[in-house]
Amino acid sequence: MPSFPATSQRLTDRKRSAIIEAAIDEFRLSGYETTSMDRIAARAGVSKRTVYNHFPSKEVLFAEILHHLWQAISGGEELAYRADRPLRDQLLELIAQKFRLLNDEAFVSLARVAIAAGIHSPERAHDMVARMSEREEGLTVWIRAAAAAGRLKTNDPVFASHQLQGLIKGFAFWPQITLAQPPLDAAAQKQVAETAVDMFLAYYAL
Repeated sequence: MPSFPATSQRLTDRKRSAIIEAAIDEFRLSGYETTSMDRIAARAGVSKRTVYNHFPSKEVLFAEILHHLWQAISGGEELAYRADRPLRDQLLELIAQKFRLLNDEAFVSLARVAIAAGIHSPERAHDMVARMSEREEGLTVWIRAAAAAGRLKTNDPVFASHQLQGLIKGFAFWPQITLAQPPLDAAAQKQVAETAVDMFLAYYAL
């Protein structure tokens, strides 16, 4: 009998994964406004009730998709601060992980969907940002730990994280989202990452 709960859990996990994959396809194909929970349920091969059991609203589901893509691309690995390694090496690894997300076609497509939805509804945009911010971003966690260890000088890790990410996204996110420019090649990624990290550490490192 102990196998029943495990089997049930595996089925539940498969249904949740099917819903997320179906939702990714629907949002990319149809946009935020047109996509409905009914269409997602039909594509996933589950009932609408099952969709709502996992995700109480379309907004919650969309935020979960973005987190799901990040987890898939990063391999579920959160790069923790390490006292025994140079700050520059650790930050470059974090930025390389961020580049993998920013170069992912599904993520870029969904980012466009989210931005378009936010333009039409500022309230929805605020809700999306709030939901995506419920889990603190990995770079912010790292900066907080490095500051607590006395290796970075900042009282506001969130602000510092946004600064560094702004240096990256100015080259590797916004031009691709708004101007349909191609992803940066390896040489350009290296240049952007190294100069951004060096600028960041020139100001914040102790």
